[in-house]
Amino acid sequence: MKLAIYNRQKSLKIPKETIKLMEKAVRLCVRKEDFSYSCEAFIILTDNAAIKEINKQHRGIDKATDVLSFPLLDYVDGEPEILPGDIDPETNRISLGDIVISTEKAAEQAESYGHSLERELSFLAVHGILHLLGYDHMDAEQEKIMFDKQEQVLEELDIKRE
Repeated sequence: MKLAIYNRQKSLKIPKETIKLMEKAVRLCVRKEDFSYSCEAFIILTDNAAIKEINKQHRGIDKATDVLSFPLLDYVDGEPEILPGDIDPETNRISLGDIVISTEKAAEQAESYGHSLERELSFLAVHGILHLLGYDHMDAEQEKIMFDKQEQVLEELDIKRE
């Protein structure tokens, strides 16, 4: 899997080790989901003002949020619907989509939950990639499945709540 993380915010200094841990968590999640295609995804780290604008444009919600996911694939019965145009002929990869994370909101939540920013950013990255892999949390059953998967990835990497 190719994963690129772009830090487009200046609010917080995000250590390289944190970025590497986020990458590791996302890659582990994709492996655990047995996504059998060569793929890529992009994560953009931004601030509350920028994510608020994106949230307003794409969801009609005029407030900052922690993470937004923009999947490019459709899923039928949990399986990706891969069309010929979904595969980049130059790289032979499928783009899963984009994830936008507010580092400011992540820092607020980390403090509120009593754990590290590193854990919160990793959690949000895994949450975002699960959305790109077809998961959602529109009802209690879906939410439990998704949140259990998130916790499994974080536990496997020893990213604990402090």
